[in-house]
Amino acid sequence: MRNRYKPGADDFLKENDHLIIPNPAKYKGNWKSLFKNNPCIHIEIGTGKGQFLARMAKQYPEINFIGIEVAKNVITTAAQKIIEAEVDNVLLLNVDANHLIDYFTENEINKIYLNFSDPWPKNRHEKRRLTYHTFLKQYEHILDATGELIFKTDNQGLFEYSLISLSKYGVELEEVNLDLHALEDPYNVMTEYEEKFSKKGNRIHRLRAKFV
Repeated sequence: MRNRYKPGADDFLKENDHLIIPNPAKYKGNWKSLFKNNPCIHIEIGTGKGQFLARMAKQYPEINFIGIEVAKNVITTAAQKIIEAEVDNVLLLNVDANHLIDYFTENEINKIYLNFSDPWPKNRHEKRRLTYHTFLKQYEHILDATGELIFKTDNQGLFEYSLISLSKYGVELEEVNLDLHALEDPYNVMTEYEEKFSKKGNRIHRLRAKFV
């Protein structure tokens, strides 16, 4: 679905350049200079409306978070949610995740979250899936030695595809959960989509993986 233009989006981005970082490539290898606490950095690819990041930042004030969202209209909504949460350990990047290595150096990131990514169900769109091997190669590059990839979705097809893609790449699967909410994980922070889909009775799948 194409996002409709949100009037004032460009002005909002400029007015909030302390949060939505312009020219992020210049901070490659030095993101810790923009945060006030320790250099531990987690990123969410496909931040959407920002609920996950806002809640995570409150729950884990000792961790720094960077949200990546390519849709300009969507990232303005995420920024507003971050501002309302009154947290200072979140930054946002309005960039394409196809070019992660332009913004982060080797071993710079400690954890990557993929939450309810677009499934791109048509075979011709396989390269756009965030668990396609070209994305996995970038994740492996920017994650540190103990870094972890966490993926959640309600889309069974995408989950099965991701398991195969990760296994072929040689990633170590630490968790494969077909019904996350049945686990009643007290540390699970839900996204907007997760709340919406779970209320409809959809099972939420989660995997955790490390590159070895």
